[in-house]
Amino acid sequence: MQIKEYLNREHIDYQIWSHQPTFTAQQMAAEEHTPGMNVAKPVIVRGDERYYMCVLPACCRVDLEALRGQLGASEVHLATEEEMTQLFPDCEIGAEPPFGNLFGLPTLLDESLVPDDYIVCQAGKHDQAVRLSMKDYRQLVNPRVLTFGYHLH
Repeated sequence: MQIKEYLNREHIDYQIWSHQPTFTAQQMAAEEHTPGMNVAKPVIVRGDERYYMCVLPACCRVDLEALRGQLGASEVHLATEEEMTQLFPDCEIGAEPPFGNLFGLPTLLDESLVPDDYIVCQAGKHDQAVRLSMKDYRQLVNPRVLTFGYHLH
C-alpha cells in the first residue's frame, strides 16, 4: 500500500513534497531544509530469525550491540539489499517509509525521536518526502520505544 493511501484512509493530516532525488536521510534533510533530528530513517535489522524496522534520526546510526541486548537476541545484523528488496517490493530501495506495520514488521523507535513534534520521512520514492505529527505517527505505527541510536560525528 502506498503511504499516501494509508494516511488518507486513516484520516491523518500530512504534507507530501517532491524534491530532487536523494539517497540518504541526511541528503533528504538538507533538500527539505529540515534538521536531521526530525528526519526519521528506517534501518532494517534481523534479530535472530525476525526482521525489525528501527526508526531513528537521519544523523544517527544503529548501535547493533545495544539493540541486541534490548531485544534479548543472540545476534543482530543489518538486512542485506536482497532482503530489503523482498521486504519492500513496492518501494525504491533506500526510500522505505518508517511504517513497519504496513510491511508486517515490528517497529522500534529510538527514544531520541519521541520529543519531536513532527517527523519527515521518505514516502517510498527517492524524490518524495512526507511530514506528519509525531503523535499521529505513534498512534498509527504503535512502535516500541528503545534506545539504540548514536550520533554520527
